[in-house]
Amino acid sequence: MKNFIKMFLRCGILGWCLEISFTALQSFRRREKTGMGNTSVFMFFIYGMAVFLKPVYVLTRQFPVYIRGLVYMVCIFIAEFTTGTLLAKKDLCPWNYEHSRYHIRKRIRLDYAPLWFLTGLLFEQLALNDSQKCP
Repeated sequence: MKNFIKMFLRCGILGWCLEISFTALQSFRRREKTGMGNTSVFMFFIYGMAVFLKPVYVLTRQFPVYIRGLVYMVCIFIAEFTTGTLLAKKDLCPWNYEHSRYHIRKRIRLDYAPLWFLTGLLFEQLALNDSQKCP
């Protein structure tokens, strides 16, 4: 249980850092000089759920990287759609992709597929190396 909580915290923090960095880069694209990134407290728990993918990481480790990345991407899309739909029912969803022509029900953006592909592989490395001590 201790390892599970530790991994959940690590996944949540990594996800927060990725999201804040991504949204900061987006602000530069919009020519906002502050480079302000943002996130939501809910996102910590959503990214923390990546800990549940560890069995998927173990089962798919013999597959090529492009297959593993596709599997993780689909899992992330499912989690994003599910959590977004549940949060939207309470008017708490921190994202709305209706401005994108590649959205599905405002909850996922298909053009984010490469980002989720890479994010899944990053979380894979975090999960498979969780026994190593952080500096």
